[in-house]
Amino acid sequence: SMASILPASNRSMRPDRNTYDGKSFVHVKNPYLDTMDEDILYHLDLGTKTHNLPEMFGDVKFVCVGGSPNRMKAFALFMHKELGPVEGGEDIEDICAGTDRYCMFKTGPVLCISHGMGVPSISIMLHELIKLLHHARCCDVTMIRMGTSGGIGIAPGSVVITDTAVDSFFKPQFEQVILDNVVTRSTELDKELAEELFNCSKKIPNFPALIGHTMCTYDFYEGQGRLDGALCSFSRENKLDYLTRAYKAGVRNIEMESTVFAAMCRLCGLKAFPISINAIRPVTWELL
Repeated sequence: SMASILPASNRSMRPDRNTYDGKSFVHVKNPYLDTMDEDILYHLDLGTKTHNLPEMFGDVKFVCVGGSPNRMKAFALFMHKELGPVEGGEDIEDICAGTDRYCMFKTGPVLCISHGMGVPSISIMLHELIKLLHHARCCDVTMIRMGTSGGIGIAPGSVVITDTAVDSFFKPQFEQVILDNVVTRSTELDKELAEELFNCSKKIPNFPALIGHTMCTYDFYEGQGRLDGALCSFSRENKLDYLTRAYKAGVRNIEMESTVFAAMCRLCGLKAFPISINAIRPVTWELL
C-alpha cells in the first residue's frame, strides 16, 4: 500500500494541488512541464499556445478510447445522437484532422479517441491525452477503453468487463523500460466501476457480459499463442497448456493495450476500466 511506501512525514505536507473542493483533477507526474513555455501535443496536432484547451475540453467527464479510427467515429456519432443537441449541433469533426496518427471527436462531455494497435501506440496517445486533460483543467474524468479481443473459454460475442489487467505471466503489472531500467507499475482498476457497468449490462437484453481478467500481450501472433504467424516455435499442445493455465488464473480474454492503459490512468488520477468485446471466436478453439 501507499502507506507502507511513503514516509509518515508526508501527512504533514501540503495537500495535493491536483485535488481540491472535493474534485479530482488529472495529475501529471513530470516536473519539467511547468518550466516549458509551450507544450506541443505532437501526435494530436494540438498545443497550449495554438489552442485554448480549457475552452475546448474543460467540460470533459468521459474519455472513450479504442483502436480503430472508424469505430471511434461511429461511436462518437452514436453518442452525438444519444445525447441530443449539444454545442455546435452540426456533424462531428475530427479534432486531430491535422495528423494521421489518431482521430478525436467530442460530443458534449464525451471525448472519443483512437489509439491504434498495441502498447507503444496507445502509450504515446495516453501521454498526450493526459497532458491535454491536465492543461484543460478537467476533473472527475472516467476513462473507458472499448475494443475487440480474443476470448478464452467464453462464448463469441461476449463482452468482458475487465476487473484486473494482467501481463503474459498473469501478473497485475506493467513493465515499462525507462532508459536502461525496468520499472514495474500496478495495473489495479476501479472495481466499483466494473460492477456498476456489469449491473447496467443486465438491463440490456441479449447482451452477454461478464467480469474477468484481461491479459495484455506485446504481439498478436506468437504472444497470443497463434499457430498461423510467420514464426511459430511452439506446439499446439504448448499453446493449449498455456491458455488453460491462463483460464485457471482468471483470464477471460486477450488483447494488446490494457496493462499500460490501466497503469498510466492509475498514476495520473483517472478512473479507468477496459471493456472488450470478444468479437472473434475464442482462442481456445483451433486456429487456422
